[in-house]
Amino acid sequence: MMQFVVTAYDGEGMLEKRMEVRPRHLDGMKRLKEHVLCAGGLLDENGKMKGSVLVMQFQDRDELDAYLAQEPYVLEHVWEKIEVERMNVVILGGETCH
Repeated sequence: MMQFVVTAYDGEGMLEKRMEVRPRHLDGMKRLKEHVLCAGGLLDENGKMKGSVLVMQFQDRDELDAYLAQEPYVLEHVWEKIEVERMNVVILGGETCH
């Protein structure tokens, strides 16, 4: 399995839309739970969500891209900019992985 860090930034003025779409996003995260190592919202200086960070694992980048193609925040244009980087997860839940 390959691990990835997905950093996604919301478009300007998307907080209301984010909150509207959020239940569908969270449902998707639950369905993908074996792929999600860690996930959470990025916060601005006022504590309001402005994006997301996901640490995920898939067989390859194609599987990650297939997930992103169906992600509600992508389909509803909440996320404006998405960065994906490979990661080597070494510690997970306080335990060494490798």
